Amino acid sequence: MKWGIANIYASYNNIIITITDVTGAETISKCSGGMVVKSARDESSPYAAMKAAEKAGEQAMEKGITSLHVLVRAPGGNRSATPGPGAQAAIRAFARAGMKIGRIEDVTPIPHDGTKKPGGKRGRRV
Repeated sequence: MKWGIANIYASYNNIIITITDVTGAETISKCSGGMVVKSARDESSPYAAMKAAEKAGEQAMEKGITSLHVLVRAPGGNRSATPGPGAQAAIRAFARAGMKIGRIEDVTPIPHDGTKKPGGKRGRRV
């Protein structure tokens, strides 16, 4: 049983899945929402996440990786701290594809009072 790390970056605009070896130094496969759907508005959808995870998982299995630790990341910093809608769908897709899932961890960067959030004093007016 060979382990890998699945880094899932899930924002509200896109999802990027990168599978690396255990050290995290070598990228084994990667796929994003934009690579699997046609329209830009569907890039962050659970469907796109599922397809991207399947594609990345297949490539990783070909290279001999059977088990994954999952690191979920939202944009973080002074942007959104909650992962987008595709994060759960991607993890579920890995499990369905026959991957064994080890740890699931949230690695969203947390600001220790860095820069000011965009939008100004009265917020973003829609």
